[in-house]
Amino acid sequence: MKRDHEHIHVVVSEYTDRSTYLLQWKDPITRRTRSKSTPIARGGRKNLAEAERLAAEWQAELNAGSVGSEKMSWERFRDLYEHQKVSGLATQTQHKIEMVMNRVEREINPRYLRDLTETRLSHLVVVFRSAKLSENTIKSMLAHIKAALSWAVEQKLLGRLPTFPKLQRVRKSSGQPMKGRPITEEEFERMLASVEGVVGPEAAPYWCRYLQGLWASGLRLEESLNLRWDDDGRIRPRFSQGELPVLVIPAECEKGFRDREHPMAPEFAMLLQETPVEHRRGAVFRLNGRGHTGSRLLSNQVSKTVSDIGQAAGVKVYTNPRTGKVKFASAHDLRRSFGARWATKLMPTQLMELMRHRNIDTTLRYYVGSNAQKTAQTIWAAFRQHAANTPAGEAVGDQKINKSINKNRSSVQTNSRPGRTRTYDQGIMSADRESS
Repeated sequence: MKRDHEHIHVVVSEYTDRSTYLLQWKDPITRRTRSKSTPIARGGRKNLAEAERLAAEWQAELNAGSVGSEKMSWERFRDLYEHQKVSGLATQTQHKIEMVMNRVEREINPRYLRDLTETRLSHLVVVFRSAKLSENTIKSMLAHIKAALSWAVEQKLLGRLPTFPKLQRVRKSSGQPMKGRPITEEEFERMLASVEGVVGPEAAPYWCRYLQGLWASGLRLEESLNLRWDDDGRIRPRFSQGELPVLVIPAECEKGFRDREHPMAPEFAMLLQETPVEHRRGAVFRLNGRGHTGSRLLSNQVSKTVSDIGQAAGVKVYTNPRTGKVKFASAHDLRRSFGARWATKLMPTQLMELMRHRNIDTTLRYYVGSNAQKTAQTIWAAFRQHAANTPAGEAVGDQKINKSINKNRSSVQTNSRPGRTRTYDQGIMSADRESS
């Protein structure tokens, strides 16, 4: 039997700034006051009586939808899930879950938790595809829904987990990211030259320094905006005497959700040290509204401004082969450039730590082996450096290598097709000279 303090009482409320009656109650578990609007206009005994009738019906439904009941309302389930489970997750994850839940309500409009059946979920996938969402996006959204329903089963709010629809196999990228690329140093210089035309002369120095910070640090956009000089709850640089500089990243500001210390790239450390010690307070990058007035910009506003600068500089990083839509350089493309520059200088595990990847597969897929020519240049530079430091009697120069290769290939040439000779140092086929 339900205890009295667990019983839900719904009352009719009215406010002067609302034209209709409002139903309100306190959830016995979360102790939060909830509200539900009605279509009944305020005023008159008849309208008030109708609102009270709706309140009684809604009160009965809420009480029937208690823990363990098959009539758990969707609204109450969402309140419980967000209060007990989602509130402990990273802020970005909370926003993503909120967006997915809102989308479920808009497309399916479930009245009860049990309404999320196999048929409804399959319909949801159809709606997502008709909205031209990618299979990866649909897969991510279904994963959040499945996690929510799995929690409901664990809490005995739902009898069983429905079978989720199978998606098309998602092709994994085996090289560079699909919708971006590392930009060159020349393209980056063009972006710096375009800053003033986008943000104005007053704000230009701040934005130029911000772009230089992204280029030199490899920070993600959210991480760069969370960078503070003197806040232990945010990402901060640490310059300790007798130690090399590092970035201290608390769990709530880090994608992997763990407290970490990360090595800082030397070029970024030198950029930060340009700021006098007495000025190292607050945000490292001070980005206000365009013209450097108004409140601090949100991450989506900063992202849009960087893309506007990339467009003004004409730095195209991706063209959709189907629609022809062009994507211009973004903040993440500057991070990609950072990774590409260091990929030829570090071992994969070291690059993984510098890029703050959670999985080595990410490092290998996007930054290691993606450019054979750059890797080859690094290998040959290391070989020549070794040869230069080797005693003359032991040195093996390029000329000796090529001579050895041609000598070893000479026996193979005799068995080649008549009239053709393989030129191994150039990698082409050339015609034999006529014998004199």
